[in-house]
Amino acid sequence: MDHVKAADAALEEVADGVYLGDLSTGDRASMKYWRVEPGATLPSHEHEHEQIGYVLQGTLTAIVDGGEVVLEEGDAYRFPSNERHGAENRSDEPAVGLGVLSPPRTVPDWRE
Repeated sequence: MDHVKAADAALEEVADGVYLGDLSTGDRASMKYWRVEPGATLPSHEHEHEQIGYVLQGTLTAIVDGGEVVLEEGDAYRFPSNERHGAENRSDEPAVGLGVLSPPRTVPDWRE
């Protein structure tokens, strides 16, 4: 069994004010801890991985195919494989959550 506390996740700034940290990686999926600071934007991107997640704290606006979806604390979400998406934190508080990607991913494709 692997055991990682979110507080111990090594967060890396992947875009201005956007942080990702690995929590656990298995053979078929990986779990990320994310934080998006107020005013920060996760650039629009796509990847082969199906992505599901959960907002632990705050509010985040997901940008998908020309539309927007407000994600609030307690909301779950899913991005199908190869769906172009990004996000913005338009609030005054950090947005924090968990994301699970399948197949597993270590380095975001859009950073390569």
